[in-house]
Amino acid sequence: MQLVFSKRFDRSLREAPLAVQRAFWKQSELLLLNPRHPSLRAKKYEGVDKIWQARVTRDWRFYFTVDGGSYNLIDIMAHPK
Repeated sequence: MQLVFSKRFDRSLREAPLAVQRAFWKQSELLLLNPRHPSLRAKKYEGVDKIWQARVTRDWRFYFTVDGGSYNLIDIMAHPK
């Protein structure tokens, strides 16, 4: 599997706090190694077909689709509470 970054994702990641950026890179490695890793808490995003969300930190999530051998990263943002 490989990561494919959308322009929107790139922009959102650059604008995220440095701690969130670092946490994302750690979590992205886990996604590539084991998408069911407990710290990711990956699940299908409610109400939208084919979009998944995974945890970056307690307060941040990233959103992606799975297409063949790629994780297409859509966005990363603060998780609404």
